[in-house]
Amino acid sequence: MTLPDYILIITGMFIVTFGVRFVLFARADKVVMPAFVEKALKFVPVAVLTSIITPMTLMPNKHINISLDNPWLLGAIAAFVVGIWRQQQLLTIVVGVLVFFVAKYW
Repeated sequence: MTLPDYILIITGMFIVTFGVRFVLFARADKVVMPAFVEKALKFVPVAVLTSIITPMTLMPNKHINISLDNPWLLGAIAAFVVGIWRQQQLLTIVVGVLVFFVAKYW
């Protein structure tokens, strides 16, 4: 591939990405969603994050490992407890990461 090919590919990707987002944002103020949809959309970030984290936590070696020698699980449990208890995002992340590294390298 030559330089003009790369430029055309990158320009095409920009147009598609920008075009889709521009259309959605330009029409956003004219679209009225029902109240139940607005309420349900508040749970999307939590559901997506959970679907990403759960397999990594419970299956770190591509098989289920629900034991105390699984540092991913220990970090997740610690983060969950601190998150419920204190409800501070940064503290939750720091505690989860610290517990993970202590469990992994101790």
